[in-house]
Amino acid sequence: MESLIDKTQLAEENQEELFEQVVKEYGKSIYIYIVSLVKHKELAEDLYQEVLISAYTSFGYFEDVQKVKSWLYKIALNKCRDYWRKEKSSKKFWEETVYTYARDTSVALEPEETLLCKCDKEEMIDTLGELPNMYKEPLLLFYYHNQTLVEISNHTKTPLSTVKTRMKRAKDQLKPKVMNKNIAYL
Repeated sequence: MESLIDKTQLAEENQEELFEQVVKEYGKSIYIYIVSLVKHKELAEDLYQEVLISAYTSFGYFEDVQKVKSWLYKIALNKCRDYWRKEKSSKKFWEETVYTYARDTSVALEPEETLLCKCDKEEMIDTLGELPNMYKEPLLLFYYHNQTLVEISNHTKTPLSTVKTRMKRAKDQLKPKVMNKNIAYL
């Protein structure tokens, strides 16, 4: 039983020495490779450490010593890819989630401003009521029900180009009416 433990310890010590030799021989070139991929020195140092940790933990299972250099390069490339994926999802979070959060948590308006906005909105709806129905409907769906032009086209069973034309004409008809009433224009 003791001889088995001694052989295992000898094999582990031998692997540590062998791994140290591998790092001495290929470590600098692996680091330069990582720097060339990520273009950032401090980030490359962090990724280099991750590569070494990953290589060290798997080194005992690695059998073909002749291919150790390409194996280390592959680990380095995979660590860089992992970083890029993580960075991409982080950017996506900042672009989408934080933007919608900031948009949803707007600063509360003063009561007077809220009342004025409500009055402007009511006046605008009254002014829209003066338009023919074929012009009024696309504007209401677009601005007050937040539908896209395609959704409006599908909802009204009207070609998209017709919806665009009607919105343009409706705005042209609204502009002088709104200017006379001093309402915030669409």
